[in-house]
Amino acid sequence: MVKFWDASALASLLVREAMTGILNEVAAADPAIAIWWGTPVECRSVLARREREGSLLTGNAVAAHRAFEALFSQAQEIPPSVIVRDRAIRLVDVHDLRAADALQLAAALVWTRERPAGSGFVCLDRRLRAAAGREGFDVLPALLSENAPCPLDAT
Repeated sequence: MVKFWDASALASLLVREAMTGILNEVAAADPAIAIWWGTPVECRSVLARREREGSLLTGNAVAAHRAFEALFSQAQEIPPSVIVRDRAIRLVDVHDLRAADALQLAAALVWTRERPAGSGFVCLDRRLRAAAGREGFDVLPALLSENAPCPLDAT
């Protein structure tokens, strides 16, 4: 079954993080993904930042860029729309979310046609996970490690 993946989880597939192994298992169970239109920009930002910092070495950067292209070439993309924007506005009013996270969650709600029960939402950001769960998604992975940083925190 296709799952909606937020940028925090996808970025951890592209660069080695504490949760990469678990996320690889989630992806292997079902490689079909749905994403928000802006997710590739967020993930590319993580790659670029890691390269500038020197924490993503040249060989690993080449592999990460190839994985980036492969991943997003096959993803089902939810485009920007008035409906997504209106959902995001509601979400920032009722949940502790940043604008980009509200757009991710709004896109996932549009993707499920406002029926998120039984739909997977793959995410590492704790605030977004909480909001997605309250909206009715099955949030994956089920548990986060205590020290798992969100790869988007510095973007």
